[in-house]
Amino acid sequence: MNLRLSITIAVSKIIIKGLRLMRRGGTTLPGKIALKLYPGFIKEITHNFKIIMVTGTNGKTTTSRIISQILNENDIEFISNKSGANLVSGIATTFLDSIDIKGNSSCSHALLEIDEAAFKSLSNFVEPDILVVTNFFRDQLDRYGELYTTLNGVKAGIAKHSKTKLVLNADDSLCASIGKETDKEVVYYGVNNNACDSLEENINNDASFCLYCQTRYEYQSHIYGHLGEFSCPACGYRRPQSTVNCVKVLELNPEYSNIHFSINSTGEDKSKMWDARVNLPGLYNVYNALAAAACGSLLNLPVENTIKAMGKFECGFGRMETINAGSKKIRLILVKNPTGFNQVLNYLLTEDKQMQLAFLLNDNLADGTDISWIWDVDFEKLEKIQHNVGTVYASGIRAEDMAVRLKYAGVYTNKICIIKDYKELISTALENTPEGQNLYILPTYTAMTELRKFLKNKFGLKEFWK
Repeated sequence: MNLRLSITIAVSKIIIKGLRLMRRGGTTLPGKIALKLYPGFIKEITHNFKIIMVTGTNGKTTTSRIISQILNENDIEFISNKSGANLVSGIATTFLDSIDIKGNSSCSHALLEIDEAAFKSLSNFVEPDILVVTNFFRDQLDRYGELYTTLNGVKAGIAKHSKTKLVLNADDSLCASIGKETDKEVVYYGVNNNACDSLEENINNDASFCLYCQTRYEYQSHIYGHLGEFSCPACGYRRPQSTVNCVKVLELNPEYSNIHFSINSTGEDKSKMWDARVNLPGLYNVYNALAAAACGSLLNLPVENTIKAMGKFECGFGRMETINAGSKKIRLILVKNPTGFNQVLNYLLTEDKQMQLAFLLNDNLADGTDISWIWDVDFEKLEKIQHNVGTVYASGIRAEDMAVRLKYAGVYTNKICIIKDYKELISTALENTPEGQNLYILPTYTAMTELRKFLKNKFGLKEFWK
């Protein structure tokens, strides 16, 4: 190892240790400094790892958590950026934290969640063995740009690689186009026709038109957003055949989902069928579980262990995180774009108990400074469950905007309450939550991180990087 690299690793590890002692996390700054000291160091310290990456708009963290449990079930030691620091500096810090001063690690694998806009840059340094792409939806347009910019960036990053195997969402016409345009090995996953009833009345227009000839797609089945069995009547581009399939959603309830799924292993004529419990509610988490199962299939790991992992993985912070507050529960669910938000609202429709709701809207850079996207969220669904909802709280920097949106969605104005102070919000909302029932908090990203600091101190939660 050259002297410059040794010094870079040593300095970075000292910074990590110092920041952790100050309880600051140290999940991005050390990597940022190391990249200044030695811009190409990531390439040199990652070549001994088998690398699994997860990218896409929604579901990166949860998919990564399920894959991490699959690795645990198979006694595979790995490193991971569990803190959610998924830019290049966060990835760099993850590796720096895991190696010794000579650049060696006791782990054979690295499981990395990577921001979809940062993937192209990271591809200059790191080539994944497996890349899982969850989906593409409109998200923070002021930060990411148009949807096709994000998609093309991911494709450009993949084009730099030679050995990468891909796990792709067959039901997403944008995601599936990656497989159509590459000669790399691809495993597709998806939800079969008639596996479930769609809760959405209209197809979201994120990708209504064919990527190749701009003709409107036809759908044989529709799951949510633009996901489903799509086909183009003009050029013939259509949903590819998938290897990992949800054959039937047996149960969707507020706690978990039961599914019947199949895996058609390479070289076998018939699919094998399995039942599994996904340890988080919501149809979108079924997709995350299928993506993880497809990754496990590519790693040739036993399906039995994958099923065990689906049933007991630990959710990432802020992703359906449940916090016990005496006999009541707080459920923290990150929201950041219209499609993801709509899926969370669909999940709330399955709640049969009385509940309190809180929406926390910030417009910091990490949230996206343009909040007009809240008008694309189908809050009108809340009318169906108003009888089940006590108070609807609006909070965050743009609390007033959220309150206006809720009013125009038909939420009774005498139910809407604006509280900006998080301490007061939690205290008041919990006081109004009946025993044995839930307070649901739906924050944007920076609101979630700020609120979680308060909740961590009040309820003794784990540090976010653990």
